[in-house]
Parts: sequence; structure tokens; C-alpha cells
Amino acid sequence: MTTKLVISALGVDRPGIVNDLSNIIYTHELNIEDSRMTVLGGEFAVLLLVSGDQAAIDKFQKISGDIEQTLKLQLLIKATADTVPAADAIPYSVEVTALDNPGIVNNIANFFSCRNINIVNLETESYAAPHTGSPMFAMHLTIGISAETNIATLREEFTEICDQLNLDAELTHL
Repeated sequence: MTTKLVISALGVDRPGIVNDLSNIIYTHELNIEDSRMTVLGGEFAVLLLVSGDQAAIDKFQKISGDIEQTLKLQLLIKATADTVPAADAIPYSVEVTALDNPGIVNNIANFFSCRNINIVNLETESYAAPHTGSPMFAMHLTIGISAETNIATLREEFTEICDQLNLDAELTHL
């Protein structure tokens, strides 16, 4: 029987951190099934979904404090189950680009939340616009829309809110 853990790790960025963490997971007979890793400021942030037999999971959890000290990472470990996707959810991609300003993520998250649309994945980035150097913001989402949702109406409402917020946005079926 395979058990799964979600592991969140955070620590000062340095070369070799992915190698060190993945090696410890591998040597403890766990498998990395899914991951997100990135540098945020000067910190390296990790989200992992790992699996293994119960004995390996128990041993890994028991020595998590030692792993934190060895890797100089803060760990948060939580047992989890397999994802049960909504049977009628249709995956869509959302791309948003705008001049960077506070509230973009909140406004878009609120739009989808009010319509009971699940955000499955969300990534953001800030960057300087070519030629002008203006601060820009990009957001990439994957959402699950119920098959009962009128896509034309949703797209129209989404376009309207994005126009009000001066956001360049696109909603497309995956």
C-alpha cells in the first residue's frame, strides 16, 4: 500500500539544495511524484508530493528534524490522499498580464471563487517590460470549470472585470 506525503521546504537558496533534498528522499525509499521549486527573494521554496510504503513514510517523518538540520531547511510534512478531481470539471488556462499593481491576484481569485470555480494551479511573476523597463506582472492559472457553466457568459464576465481592472487576459480551454 502506497502512502503519500506533501512536503513543504523553505531555506536560504544555495547551489545543490535540490540534489541534497532529492537524495535524502531517494535514500529513504520515497518517490517524488510531483514538485514545484523556485527561488523567492533569497529563499528556495519547495513543494513536493512523495509516495512510498508506510514504513518508509514513518521513518522519514520520524527523522524530519534531523533532515531540517542537515539541509538547513524548514520542513512542513503532511499525509495526503490521491486527488479526486471533480467529475464534471473542464480544465481551462487563464493568462493575465498587466502593469504591476497590488490586488491583481486577489481580484482574479475573487472572480473565480464567487463562481465556485476551483483554481488548480497559480503562478505569478514580476518582470521589467522590454524597452520601457516598466514593472509588469504576469499570472498563469489552471482552473476547473463545471460542465454546467455557460462558458460564453463566463468569458464575457471575465473580460469585463479584466477591462475594468486594466488587465490583459485570456481564458482558453486546455
